[in-house]
Amino acid sequence: MTIPSIDDFGGDIREYKKNLRAQCKTLRSTMPPDVKRDKDKRIFEKIISTSAYKSADTVLAYVSTEIEVDTLMLIDRALLDNKRVAVPRCISGTRDMDFYFINSRDELERGSFGVLEPDPDKCTIAYDFERALCIIPGLAFDMEGYRLGYGKGYYDRFLSAHRGLYKMGICYCSCTANRLVHGRFDIGADMLVTEKYIRKTALPENTRKGR
Repeated sequence: MTIPSIDDFGGDIREYKKNLRAQCKTLRSTMPPDVKRDKDKRIFEKIISTSAYKSADTVLAYVSTEIEVDTLMLIDRALLDNKRVAVPRCISGTRDMDFYFINSRDELERGSFGVLEPDPDKCTIAYDFERALCIIPGLAFDMEGYRLGYGKGYYDRFLSAHRGLYKMGICYCSCTANRLVHGRFDIGADMLVTEKYIRKTALPENTRKGR
């Protein structure tokens, strides 16, 4: 992916990110369905091959939309592997979200922004994130694990409150870059998985994770 310079936008990080989001969404929405399925399958196979997945008791996974890396295969597999699986639900009127444990995809309902979310009447809210692997969505990731999100801030807030989580970013290679402009308080992923590789990120804080 060709990354513009922030100088092209007069140093305005909001315009810089807006341009990148549009670029990534176009790359994803124009990807042929058979190509996407193949990439999704290869990413899934790489995720479950990692020690981060194998050693996790709990998997925190977003429920994918049409332009995101598919997570439904992962959710189903983690449940078959007898792992606890939790998915997010946005809290109405805020930019926060809670994770709820699910036992199957039948416990999901259409929620905020048309995304499938756990039904709080059927699911239990998750508080214990010990030995958890958090799968992080992103429109783009760089080699340090920093991501370009959707601009709503839900994951930024959640990760800031749970800094001990082991964080795995998943992304298509076409939406990765050597470096993205990020803020000083942004939290990067510990590991990046694409259809082509598994990479422990270059952040100094990630060298001590040992997974």
